[in-house]
Amino acid sequence: MIELRNLVVHYGRVAAVHDISLSFDHGINCIIGSNGAGKSTIMRSISGLVRPSSGSILFEGEAIESLTPKAIVERGIAHVPEGRHVFPELTVDENLKIGAYLRRDHVAVKRDYDNICSVFPRLAERRKQYANTLSGGEQQMLAIGRAIMAAPKLVLMDEPSMGLSPVMVAAMAEVIRSINAEGKSVLLVEQNANVALGLSVKAAVLEQGRISLQGMATDMKDNEHVRVAYIGV
Repeated sequence: MIELRNLVVHYGRVAAVHDISLSFDHGINCIIGSNGAGKSTIMRSISGLVRPSSGSILFEGEAIESLTPKAIVERGIAHVPEGRHVFPELTVDENLKIGAYLRRDHVAVKRDYDNICSVFPRLAERRKQYANTLSGGEQQMLAIGRAIMAAPKLVLMDEPSMGLSPVMVAAMAEVIRSINAEGKSVLLVEQNANVALGLSVKAAVLEQGRISLQGMATDMKDNEHVRVAYIGV
């Protein structure tokens, strides 16, 4: 579904991602690694927020690395960025509706809106509140809901568990499973390797801008380096 071929990304003269090649099929998949490894750079490259220095990004077999972020959303990719980045001075309702700004299928938009309010009843209760009055967990729900309103085929989730309590992390994992159950694929980048590997079919380990391991997530959980470096076992 999503494939990176020899991807290189620079910030100025500094290479953040070095010659990465990997591919993920439909379902839930993940990239794990420590802070600063280049995970967010990969996500920003896929969504068009950062231009690769070289290499290709293919979505459903078509190159997208030269497309605008708007065109990438139209192709079916939605991005839940690290740090949530909701619109703080807009209401919950307005944030969600912004997610559907490219859609013209009003009946389907209303159906998706109602479904999000069902999955996230706290958002339904707070739909007239400004986003900056929500808790961190509620803002993460809102960021995910906004992405789903775009009717994506693939949802990019950058550190969805960051800053959340263990109870909220468990709830977020169930939300990710439910998104996949509705036919959408999810690509996670996470420092919480235990959660990410527990959700995923395939996984890759990113270290200092390079892929050091990739394969089935179940195998990664048994890998000694992964267990020591990322799971803490």
